[in-house]
Amino acid sequence: MQLKQTAIRILAAACLSWTTTVFAQMGEPQDARIKTAMDLLVSIAAQLGPPRIEGTDSVAGKEVPVIYFGSAKMNNSFDLVDEVVKKAQGTATIFVKSGDEYVRVATNVKKDDGSRAIGTILDPKGKAIESIRKGEAFYGEVDILGKPYITGYKPIRDASQNVIGIYYVGYLK
Repeated sequence: MQLKQTAIRILAAACLSWTTTVFAQMGEPQDARIKTAMDLLVSIAAQLGPPRIEGTDSVAGKEVPVIYFGSAKMNNSFDLVDEVVKKAQGTATIFVKSGDEYVRVATNVKKDDGSRAIGTILDPKGKAIESIRKGEAFYGEVDILGKPYITGYKPIRDASQNVIGIYYVGYLK
């Protein structure tokens, strides 16, 4: 009887651990810093105006759609992401949907050479993209340009509820 109760406790703990891991990767952030930074990014963007796509522009030599919040163009503009980092630390990015890819058009994530990682894409085989393709947020640990981050990704939707980009916040692990 004791062995059976121990086995049940182990199974219950394993299920709880698995559930916590799964739900940490969708829905709501488990890290308070991620929640604070994401709320800040979304709030400041909303103050600028509704998100929309209009025209195309070159970002790091790549022709991509231009994403706006109100009249504020995000492509190659760093005011929004730098403001979030000034208040919440970490990193922040605005991605635009370009075909099947999501391209960093405003970011303070750095490449190895110290430059901003604009023009780079969200890992098409990564954990975050799976949730975004379903129109859902993703929260969890991911590798960004070879480094581990605790992150949050949330779809940016236009007035018709189409996903046109992604809000991202993260902290180097």
